[in-house]
Amino acid sequence: MASVKNFKKDINNVLSNIIEECYVCQLNNDDKISEKAEKIIDESIVVFDDLIVKLNQKDVDNKKKHFQSIHKDLKEKTEKLLSKLKKLQA
Repeated sequence: MASVKNFKKDINNVLSNIIEECYVCQLNNDDKISEKAEKIIDESIVVFDDLIVKLNQKDVDNKKKHFQSIHKDLKEKTEKLLSKLKKLQA
């Protein structure tokens, strides 16, 4: 990882892409699916906030392990959100 700044940008880009896909899903579907997409958007925002808080922690003993765990969390939570979104689009 090059820097914390770039990692923050990566987190922002990944989650904003998911939110954007949710908006597209809302535009193309009925109210029931729109409500579910809204829940995915809310969940994405919570994930973003949690990851940024973890990333900004200063009292970390091993920064490399800390950043690796954040990266792992981002990957797992992104996959979870994408699977929910794919179920809506199916």
